[in-house]
Amino acid sequence: MDIFLVRHGEAAASWGEAPDPGLSELGRRQAQTVADELALQLPPDSHLLSSPLQRALETAAPLALHFGRDLDKRDAFREIPAPVPLPERPAWLRRFMQQRWSEQEENLQAWRRTALDQLLELDRPAAVFTHFLVINAVVGHVTGQAETLCFWPDNGSVTHLVHKGDSLELVSEGRQMQTVVN
Repeated sequence: MDIFLVRHGEAAASWGEAPDPGLSELGRRQAQTVADELALQLPPDSHLLSSPLQRALETAAPLALHFGRDLDKRDAFREIPAPVPLPERPAWLRRFMQQRWSEQEENLQAWRRTALDQLLELDRPAAVFTHFLVINAVVGHVTGQAETLCFWPDNGSVTHLVHKGDSLELVSEGRQMQTVVN
């Protein structure tokens, strides 16, 4: 069964500037492109799941509109819980992305496990609108990589997994980014 992890479109503000920015104009175009692509690949009864953060919800909206369905908002797919105040997040993020999962505190290990568990509980094809590090956490686990950062999914990119019953398999990584992480 197919699962598509979609990185949200370009945000209107960076992760260190605003706690929950919406999409920029480019981000809205990326969201429509993703909807057009996934509408051709997903059956109408697919799960449509999203992080509750605005940029993910706005990215998911065109596909939900296409299928005439509501989104299932899940905290399991929200961005990584940074243990520092907003202005310190960019520096914390840079350090985190140079580390390994074995170095992480239990709360971050639990965050990763929760996202993986939620994906394994799916019972039909799904599009999951989420964030850069959620996608990295899942792909790293699926491919057995120890690093917290295993690739650079671009805004509006689609990473394709297959649900194998009790495991996930990577079919293809989403398009690699040409922009900064925000």
